[in-house]
Amino acid sequence: MASVFSNGPKTLRGQITVIIMLALVTVIVSGRALENFAKRDYVVPNLEKAAVQVKTVALVLKNASPIERTSIVANVRAAGFEMSLEPIATAATFTGSSEIQGLAEKFADFLFPPDGEPPLGGWRAFLDGRRVIAEPVDEQTMLVYFGFPDTILTSSFLSQTSYYFIAVIVLLVFFFTFAIRAVTEPIKKISEAASGSDINNSSEIFKERGTVEIISLARALNGMRNRIRLMVDGRTRMLWGISHDLRTPLTRLRLRVERMKDEDLQETLFADIDHIDGLLTESLNYLRDEYATENVERVDVASILQTVCNDFSDVGFEVEYRGPNKHVANCRPLSLTRAVTNLCDNGTKFAKTVTVQLQTDSAGFSISVIDDGPGVPEGLREKIFEPFFKGDSSRSDRAGFGLGLSIVVDVVRSHQGNVSVLANRPHGLLVRVDIPRL
Repeated sequence: MASVFSNGPKTLRGQITVIIMLALVTVIVSGRALENFAKRDYVVPNLEKAAVQVKTVALVLKNASPIERTSIVANVRAAGFEMSLEPIATAATFTGSSEIQGLAEKFADFLFPPDGEPPLGGWRAFLDGRRVIAEPVDEQTMLVYFGFPDTILTSSFLSQTSYYFIAVIVLLVFFFTFAIRAVTEPIKKISEAASGSDINNSSEIFKERGTVEIISLARALNGMRNRIRLMVDGRTRMLWGISHDLRTPLTRLRLRVERMKDEDLQETLFADIDHIDGLLTESLNYLRDEYATENVERVDVASILQTVCNDFSDVGFEVEYRGPNKHVANCRPLSLTRAVTNLCDNGTKFAKTVTVQLQTDSAGFSISVIDDGPGVPEGLREKIFEPFFKGDSSRSDRAGFGLGLSIVVDVVRSHQGNVSVLANRPHGLLVRVDIPRL
């Protein structure tokens, strides 16, 4: 089967055609072998053949005299066929199988009906507890053939069932294997590659292997991804250039304002310049993508969080760390530091106290940044991580472009984690970052 996929046709259409041809050959050969094996090892009645024999003898008896009939029946019995002449009224005493077996026989006859016209009393008639085949000789007499085992299996049933059984097995094995190797597995790999891909990575994401259709799909996705990366890179360079070039006139403006004698106006202009400078800094920080290129290292996460909290405490903010004194894990340390710093910075803008909490388990670790600020309405919690989103004036009156939390999402995604936003009781916000084991 493996050679069919590796050395056979390279298109799905061609491989399906080959699979169908192989399935037909397998069904024919295996079905015949199974039928011969079953007929050799199991005694099954050939009802159609027996019915023809009984009908032939009945035709001979029809035109014979009573003496000749007795002689003919005796010769038939001597030849090994247990036949006898019975009154035609005896057919009324024929019985069927038990209720359970009768249902099974009806189902078997429905699926695989015997060939030819049914004999007198049907294909499954019993006389005195023995299975028989009967044919009328004349209006008063019938010929009864005894000697068939009481079994659901018949020659017709066994012949057809062998092929049906093999066909089902071949269908399940061949096409299930084909679907996994040629369709399901390549699509699954493409889906996994798309889920874990990084647009900033220039290497090939989707492996161009498999059938012609799968290769075409992977090639198209690679091309689309490269075009998206080029478009994003172009816009990033443009924004980077604009943000960087604005620093020069902003510096000249600051120097000119310093020469002004009107202190009130000077203070107002300095505040505006600082605000613009903060917006530019935020934009440049967002355009930096070291979280996508930084290598994963084994570091002490607890130490990183304690350092971030100490940095904020040193400049007068009430930022506290809670958690273990040490927890070594695989992560991108600079990116993680940047994400936690942005969360703490966001909290200190709108709250008096901020708590950074570290929790660990076998699946990874989680970082919770909790503040006692005004909080965010439930309907806006999923949107606060979108770039440039400013939905709640209570938490955005001192904010910039709203890019700090977007950076947090990018960093967490680069760690294959997720971010959730909850309400802190009685008031405030809780941002939880879950990082799985890398």
